Amino acid sequence: MSLATLKQFLDSKQTKYIVISHSVAYTAQGIAALVHVPGKELAKTVIVKIDGDLAMAVVPASRHVDLPLLKHAAGARSVELASEADFKDRFPDCETGAMPPFGNLYHMRVIADEALAEDKEIAFNAGTHRELVRLAWADFLTLVQPKIAKLSTKHVANEAA
Repeated sequence: MSLATLKQFLDSKQTKYIVISHSVAYTAQGIAALVHVPGKELAKTVIVKIDGDLAMAVVPASRHVDLPLLKHAAGARSVELASEADFKDRFPDCETGAMPPFGNLYHMRVIADEALAEDKEIAFNAGTHRELVRLAWADFLTLVQPKIAKLSTKHVANEAA
């Protein structure tokens, strides 16, 4: 969704948020460093296939989705990372890799990592590689109603996001 569409949705729900504009960045960790947000507070949206259906796994930028943990959390028979070809047409108004974690607006299941609940706010790409939205974690829960589960483990600091 475009930033304008996301803002319209948030405004219609009377949600308080801020938009953070930044220079172009493509990795979650790179964005976190650029906007001076700790990687654990910036959420990245990873598109996965759960039993063949597209879904969003949302984890801190400083972590990776652990597929066995996701499979267990989803109660699924199979879980795999989706390829860009699998989902590029699903988000026509978003730059690839910059989808906001609002699967409910795309008729997609959302599972969010429990580590994101450790902070009072969540920040995430707003459909482009140049803007973030930050809002209260409680508002994200209300708007998206994700399943919360352990989806990631901490990894070595020099690993890429």
